[in-house]
Amino acid sequence: MGWIEDGISSIRSFQLRQALHQAVTLGMIVASALMIWKMLICVTGSESPVVVVLSGSMEPGFQRGDILFLNMGRDPIRAGEIVVYNVDKREIPIVHRVIKVHERKDTGEVDILTKGDNNDDDDISLYAPGQFWLKRHHIMGRAVGFLPYVGWATIIMTEKPLIKYILIGALGFLAITSKD
Repeated sequence: MGWIEDGISSIRSFQLRQALHQAVTLGMIVASALMIWKMLICVTGSESPVVVVLSGSMEPGFQRGDILFLNMGRDPIRAGEIVVYNVDKREIPIVHRVIKVHERKDTGEVDILTKGDNNDDDDISLYAPGQFWLKRHHIMGRAVGFLPYVGWATIIMTEKPLIKYILIGALGFLAITSKD
């Protein structure tokens, strides 16, 4: 238990200047992360350029915990593409494959139907009540790349909040007691 006593004595000897230095450093790290995120949004054209696959509906192509990189170009959406969409009144985006696309000649609007590769039925039951097609504004982006299993950290911290709080507490304790 010597490391706990060392940590407590370090906190007691904490000086205001060191505290301000660490606060400014933390602020710069957070600001840098936000700037990188906003830059990715601008470059990819997607409101969420990185998402985590949360279910097994796209297996075997994508496993639960894979991280997908999204891009939303101006090219028309085609059947066979993997898209991430968000339906009205649902918070969590869905990653599925486009199975049908209907383009209206008179208006140029596009109606899109999706389905998970591992699902038996299309996604109409996942859409808002009375909705049978997705519109372009529902699509957050197209999958252009992925990292397998890297998103498990996000899933674990979402499903087990205690782990998230322990991790944040440990990082905060290390930040406060560091000598740098």
